[in-house]
Amino acid sequence: MIDTGLAGQVVLVTGGGRGIGAAIARAFAAEGARVAVHGFAGSAPPPGVTWEHLTPPLDEAEELAAGLGGGAIAVRADLMGPDAPVRLFDVVESRLGPVDVLVNNAAHCESPDTFDTVTAAGLARAYQVNAIAPTLLIAELARRRRPGHSASAVNVSTDAARAFPGQVGYGTSKAALEALTRAAALDLAAAGIRVNAVAPGPVQTGWMDAATEEHVRSIVPLGRAGEPADIAGAVVFLASRQARYITGQVLQVAGGHAL
Repeated sequence: MIDTGLAGQVVLVTGGGRGIGAAIARAFAAEGARVAVHGFAGSAPPPGVTWEHLTPPLDEAEELAAGLGGGAIAVRADLMGPDAPVRLFDVVESRLGPVDVLVNNAAHCESPDTFDTVTAAGLARAYQVNAIAPTLLIAELARRRRPGHSASAVNVSTDAARAFPGQVGYGTSKAALEALTRAAALDLAAAGIRVNAVAPGPVQTGWMDAATEEHVRSIVPLGRAGEPADIAGAVVFLASRQARYITGQVLQVAGGHAL
């Protein structure tokens, strides 16, 4: 067995109550980490807008944390708020201790999100959750790093970040997240902080019907849709001691999709 070196470490997973985030939280807990699962009951979308991805509600984070054991907790924060990163770290530190691993998994995606329908407000929401909040959270991780202790951040992007037709705000904000990954890796390496990202392809988290899943199987070289556990395994690897010499990388976890 490979020892990931994660036992006893404090891991904060944003948007961790369901889907990929929940799989990530479970995977870290299985390695003996102490996990903080972030959730938030968001507001209703504006007229004519549908939330496609948003932070899972706090009650789902609480239910997940209760089943993880090992002192796992649920934490509430609205990533639309500029003070959310400081408040989130304050709560996690007071209950579990300093954060060793930050997973920026929370995402915001809404429709319509095309050039025909793009609005300043819609772009602001996408960039706030998908790029600005992760930037501030990584900055908070760096400010609170203990002398002599390393830390790691893993961002969750998408394999279509290079070009995502029909998803203007979501696609470009995820591209910004990948640029953040590289910039933060360079700026924070001397402080002992590694920053990497995973870029999932199509993952079945309940949104695919049978026809969609069949289509995905036909366009993914490995012949199936991804599972949340596929992404979780890559995130745990990037945070583990096995990846201690890896930083600034965006790892596609997509079965060969979008190569």
